[in-house]
This record gives sequence, C-alpha cells and structure tokens, in this order.
Amino acid sequence: MTKTVLILGPTAVGKSALAAELAQRVGAEIISADSMQVYRGMDIGTAKPTPEERKDIPHHLIDIKEPDEPWTVSDFVEQAHKLIKDIAVRRKTPLIVGGTGLYLWTLLEGYSFPIAAADKEIRERLEKIPTSTLYARLSTIDPPSAEKIHPNDKKRIVRALEVYELTGRPISALQRNRNNSPQLIVGNSISSPIRIGITLPREQLYARIEERIDRMLASGLIKEVKGLLAKGYSKDLPSFQALGYKEAIEHLDGKWSKERLAEELKKRTRNFARRQMTWFKRFKNVKWFEPPVDIRAVLDYINRV
Repeated sequence: MTKTVLILGPTAVGKSALAAELAQRVGAEIISADSMQVYRGMDIGTAKPTPEERKDIPHHLIDIKEPDEPWTVSDFVEQAHKLIKDIAVRRKTPLIVGGTGLYLWTLLEGYSFPIAAADKEIRERLEKIPTSTLYARLSTIDPPSAEKIHPNDKKRIVRALEVYELTGRPISALQRNRNNSPQLIVGNSISSPIRIGITLPREQLYARIEERIDRMLASGLIKEVKGLLAKGYSKDLPSFQALGYKEAIEHLDGKWSKERLAEELKKRTRNFARRQMTWFKRFKNVKWFEPPVDIRAVLDYINRV
C-alpha cells in the first residue's frame, strides 16, 4: 500500500484503537497529530498509547520533547512531511492519527484558514500581563506586526501573540501566506491523503469522555502532574495549560476538591470535543464511520479511493 491515510475525530472516540488495527493490517507506521503526546512524562492526561501498545507498530512524534521545550504547528508540519516521505521510501503506509484540528488543517491545506481560531485560555493568560511587556515580546518575535500596532493597543497585541502561540509563526507571515496550499509528498509523487473520520452521536461521545476521565483519575493523573512539578517544571509552561494538566494543578494548588476536578475536567473535555468537531466540519472528502468500526469497510474504502 503506497497511499497516505489520515484518521481524525474528537477525543475518546476510538482513533488510536482503529489506527493500531489498521496499521497491523496494511503495514503502516503511525504519525501522531496530537499536540500534547510529544511531551515525555505527560502520559495519562494525553491518553498516550502505552509502550506495550506501541511495541509492534512504529509510532512517530510521541515522547520527543521535554515539557519545557517548544513544539508548534510549524514543527509538526515540518516533521510530518519528512516522516511521510521516509515511511513511503520504506514501502510502508504513512498513517496520520490525531485530533488537533489546527495541526491537521495546516498539514493538508497550509495556512489558508482564518489565521487561527481564538483561544480563550491563551487570551486570558496574556491579558493579565502588562501591555508594555507584551509589546516587547511582540517586537522580538514579530517586528513587522509591532511596527503596525500601537504600543498601547493591547487587544491587537494580544491577538498577535495568541496567533504566534497557536501556530508558531508570526501573524504577519501568516497573513502573507494565507493562500499557500502545500500537498503531502509521498516518495517522489504528490498525494492527497485518504481521510477517515470517526464520530459518534453527542450523548454517546460524552459518555465515553466521562468514562475516560474517570479512568485517567483512577490511573494516577494527579500523581503524574505532581511528579512533573516535583522535577522542577513550572506550572506556567504552555504544556501545562493542556486539558487535564491545568485542572489537576488547580486541585494541587488547593483550589478544587477531587470531585470538582472530575466535574470540571469532564465539562471542559466535552467542550473541547465540540471545538474539535467544529474544526473537522471544515475538512472536505472525509469518509465518516461510527464505532464499532468495521475494519473491512475501512479497508474496502481505502482500496477504492
């Protein structure tokens, strides 16, 4: 099989299980398109495939960064292109799996989306920082934007910094390149990946999410976060703003009980799943399946396309 396959869908829907079964059937190597699974030691909260689950199938872009090292959408796209080419040269199937909509969209379509959707948590964090500090930061990472934005225009400064955090690229560069539409290079040819989507009716998905959160907490999510903080990692790192970790820190700081932690994490994960599906509605040519997914139907579809 020389095709590139993409599996997308909201959190807890069953992407990893399907990817593992498909990889066994077609001889694939999995490229993670999850923005948080790159970080070592952040395992439970990211629902990372275990070493046991990965031992028979090569997985890429998992456990490649420390929690205090930067990782952006630009890094993902650059590494994904290299991996797709390398995997195809080995005559294996590149199988891209994940739910980070920004990463997948940028890989497939380039920076042609409306720059970047607003992120409430990033904005709230930036709003607390003095305008002069924000402007100095913007002047360093994006001088062209700093020249256009008044030093006291906090709203536009925050937006420019928000976009940089989301994409890893200055907003001025994205504005210049909005019409770029790179294609995936597979071997020596250009390929548009086969897009497989996994979805569930909302109530069923929410039930899965709540079960997953209960398992994460029972498996030691709080202990995992406590251990990372004990190693000296700052709770203010971007990686600790991720779903699960931020909430666990609220509990460890004494602000939330365990019951409140579970309640908030379930609610926020449901909201996150809704935002994921908003991203995925933008994707064209996705063949959607519902769990339990018939692997034969997936293989038939892949072979037909």
